[in-house]
Amino acid sequence: MAEFRMPSLGADMEAGTVVSWLVSVGEHVTRGDVVAEVDTEKSVIDVETFTTGTVEEILVGEGERVPVGTPLAIIREDVPAGEAGTPAPPTTAREPAEPTTAPQPAEPTTAPEPVPVAAVAAGAPSPGAAPRVPEQPTRPPGRVVASPRARRLAQDLGVDLASVVGTGPDGVVTAEDVEAAAARAASGPAPVAPLSGEERRAALRRAVGASMARSKREIPHYYLATDIDVTGVVRWLEAHNAAVPITDRLLPVVPLLKATALALRETPDLNGFWEGDAFRASEGVHLGVAIAMKGGGLVAPAIHDADRMGLADLMRALHDLVTRARTGGLRATEMAEPTITVTSLGDQGVDAVFPVIYPPQVAIVGFGRIRERPWVSAGSLGVAHVVTATLAADHRASDGHRGAMFLAVLDRLLQNPEALA
Repeated sequence: MAEFRMPSLGADMEAGTVVSWLVSVGEHVTRGDVVAEVDTEKSVIDVETFTTGTVEEILVGEGERVPVGTPLAIIREDVPAGEAGTPAPPTTAREPAEPTTAPQPAEPTTAPEPVPVAAVAAGAPSPGAAPRVPEQPTRPPGRVVASPRARRLAQDLGVDLASVVGTGPDGVVTAEDVEAAAARAASGPAPVAPLSGEERRAALRRAVGASMARSKREIPHYYLATDIDVTGVVRWLEAHNAAVPITDRLLPVVPLLKATALALRETPDLNGFWEGDAFRASEGVHLGVAIAMKGGGLVAPAIHDADRMGLADLMRALHDLVTRARTGGLRATEMAEPTITVTSLGDQGVDAVFPVIYPPQVAIVGFGRIRERPWVSAGSLGVAHVVTATLAADHRASDGHRGAMFLAVLDRLLQNPEALA
């Protein structure tokens, strides 16, 4: 059995409300399936299961708010083929010696290999024993097996037997099981009414504020900024967008995101998490993108493996993420797995942004608007399209030298926009 628990969908999440269950008792689920919707106060998130098996019991009802880590359901995991009830290979024995009076049992040349505990628990016989044929279940398919007293008690208490896990022999539901299920239902918290628009905005502000206060209190920030000539990027985008349908056009932020993801490959100490007293680098580059919510507040879900995407795929992923963030439907993995965050306020006309790190990440990148300004190149004065890129990083995981290297790599990558595509 595996417990499906309330996930942590961000460092600032302490509890969540089960909005709805998308599965029922007895239903089979596969790793990655969305099984519930959870309200984190920031947004309603689709939560996936990391277990393949059958839903045995739902422990937390819709509308109940519980702390992170609370068991929400019990899932009976599938047993991989060949692991349960498979006889262990026989041990090799020596040929028996010539008998003197009566035949004696042969003795093995070596001691039999120990049988793993997991094999014993799964029902595998010990070496030398006759293979045990697993007993076939006798219960009719689809029928809950319960004692007569348990059935009467369930009827009196209004308990659905299909939702009760039996602890009796062969999984029979006992009267004690029914009483325990009724007690859980009676002691559960009262359903929580859905938050109104204003209440949700206030809750989102509180959550963001608490996270940022923790960040400034615990993380020793350092800040760097640089101006980057992106004239080549602007011209490449103009040519690209003129040659494709409107639906395939790219926003200026897309090459900035791709260049950021690629630059992190060369500076991996900015891509990961500070956990306990040590930095843990991430194997993948999962860019958290700061998205402004309607009515105020921010969420920063992840685009997974952004460094491996082409610009067209990255644009589609960004559009999908923004749409689902503002209308509902973000997934738990998108909220819990960003390895670094990028915030862009260029569309607001801001020249530069100096953001605050989102814990447990160790860095955040900011981009202002792309603007025309005087620019000296190779001794000549001209006009260039320029963007100000900023970096806020955790001094425990890196230093200004490494941060400057990241910005230098970012600048170099943006000088060759064709290679980003």
